[in-house]
Amino acid sequence: MKTVKGHILANPDLPDKVDSTIKKHSMLAGSETVLVGLSGGTDSVCLLTLLNRLKDEYKLELHAIYIDHGLRPEEIPGEIEFCKNLCENLKIHFITKSIDVTSYAKEHSLNKQEAARELRYKAFEEAGIETNASKIALAHNADDQAETFFMRTLRGSGQKGLSGIPPVRGKIIRPLIEIERDEIENFLADASQSYITDSSNLKKDYFRNWLRLSVLPEFKKKNPELIRTISRISDIMREEDNYLELIVTKTLMKLIPKKTDSTIELFLVPLETMDRVILRRVLRRAIDAVKGLRGINFVHIEDIISLIKKGDSGDRLYLPKGIRVIKGYATLILTSERPAILGRYRLDIPGEAVLREAGILIRASLLDSHESEVGTEGRETFFLDADTIKTALTIRSREAGDFFYPAGFGKRKKLQDFFVDEKVPRDERDAIPIVLSGDDIVWIAGYRADERFKVTDLTKKILMLEIKIAR
Repeated sequence: MKTVKGHILANPDLPDKVDSTIKKHSMLAGSETVLVGLSGGTDSVCLLTLLNRLKDEYKLELHAIYIDHGLRPEEIPGEIEFCKNLCENLKIHFITKSIDVTSYAKEHSLNKQEAARELRYKAFEEAGIETNASKIALAHNADDQAETFFMRTLRGSGQKGLSGIPPVRGKIIRPLIEIERDEIENFLADASQSYITDSSNLKKDYFRNWLRLSVLPEFKKKNPELIRTISRISDIMREEDNYLELIVTKTLMKLIPKKTDSTIELFLVPLETMDRVILRRVLRRAIDAVKGLRGINFVHIEDIISLIKKGDSGDRLYLPKGIRVIKGYATLILTSERPAILGRYRLDIPGEAVLREAGILIRASLLDSHESEVGTEGRETFFLDADTIKTALTIRSREAGDFFYPAGFGKRKKLQDFFVDEKVPRDERDAIPIVLSGDDIVWIAGYRADERFKVTDLTKKILMLEIKIAR
């Protein structure tokens, strides 16, 4: 038997392996406060026991936390009592926190497992602050790593996902991540240390439990070293992923001219010639940096790459949750901002109206038909017969049923059909000013005037309409 500062150790190899993992991943520097997640199950009991035995070596102050998910009310009191007694025996400060998984899942449209995970990590973070802990130790082991690998494989994850559960992430450390579940159970049996079995871990209707109870045992029959093999694969993929992420970080720093909580722009020229391997990661990182873009998945990334490589300027993608990807002349724009919808404005003659939503100004000026200012019409300027206008003009965005008589076309046309023919992106249509005289459309500002209001040889007074960028 081996001893560490007065403690007799069962299964002496396990503490050494855990200590090796701690040093390998620089989990502890010494003289730290560590908050340990404690559920009463095999993994967390083993973790707390081992850290308690190593606390003198690392000069640790330990705290333990039990999180009540509110999902098994008949079992929770017994688990809390068990954890409390364990901590009292080890002379470790013990706290509990409660989270409302059911309400949170409903409010955020998550399944209970996703909701529990999000709330659990929030609770760990809060408790870490309360206990002044510099590290939060969680009991994920090598079997958890293998289960995560297969779950993500079945869901089509890329290399980052397949690199698995990180041994260290910020304050969170996982000292058991290289230890197999069998080793943990044998250690507790040798030490005569009791633990609690969570009944939910025995239900095969949970994806992870199905893998654990039904699939992996069959794989292990073919390869008894499966868990260790997967652990090595995850380590290699994580190292390669970290290296690629360094490249991505350096690349991304030069690509972003603009970023908000809902929009990010990336310079287009480097993206168009970038290798797809790096491009995927650059896009993923850019998307992850913007709260409003959450919901873009692997399939969407491939669509965005196709837009970058093959799309024309002005082409765009419409993705779930109102997310749009626009290929501009110089930048790629990813945004969840809602397109502008114009309010209703009065335009006096003469006069001007500033359309705040679109950041533009429309001006109305009166000219004599012989004035030299009368020039060539274009998309930004329109001349019409002022005598055909009886009241102040109105400016608004499109409405259902709108129609007009496009100049040079002569026949009535639905505004919707006009926008389709002009290839106006649908997310821009509500920001296009529609100028009206009474109920009649006079001008689709920036696009086309109405034939009925055109200047003729009999025109005495000209109304000039101009659209400009508001300053």
